Amino acid sequence: MRGPVAIALLAALALLCCGPVEAAPSLEAGIKATFLYKFVPFVQWPQGAFATATSPVNICTIGNDPVTNLIDDAVANQRVEQRPIAVRHLTTVGRDDGCHILYVTGPAGAAADGALLAVRGLPVLTVTDAEVLPNTPAVVSFVLQANRVSFDIDEAAAAQNELVINSKLLSLARRVRPRP
Repeated sequence: MRGPVAIALLAALALLCCGPVEAAPSLEAGIKATFLYKFVPFVQWPQGAFATATSPVNICTIGNDPVTNLIDDAVANQRVEQRPIAVRHLTTVGRDDGCHILYVTGPAGAAADGALLAVRGLPVLTVTDAEVLPNTPAVVSFVLQANRVSFDIDEAAAAQNELVINSKLLSLARRVRPRP
């Protein structure tokens, strides 16, 4: 994606990233929920990740937190180019669930690790909350720093899932773990 639309999306991401959260949990959760679909134009999925050019982007969630409670409202009527955004709340995730983005929350441990392991090597952008799941490897980890929602990106994990993260999104990340 190039031109004015990409610049507008990048500007929106920058505002979300840099806007103060002021310790309001619902505002923080809303920003994270919005990020989940705003990441889409800045991620390149491999050919075959979508059945057609108009197939939806499936955002799957595992666990229950304020972000998963707000994601449906955040993506309502949103599209990325000709693709609608669909949300699926799952209790477990498998390799055939058709997720393009997987947001994992909840207590750290076997369930979170199992969800991320289930999609490892698949073209899935995995996202966690670093405060809730500090040692759970994901492509994107939300962080709260100086009352601002930001994120770290693991390019090595993205490469393992056959994803390419646009340099514009990488430039907004707080920290980037490079590809090997």
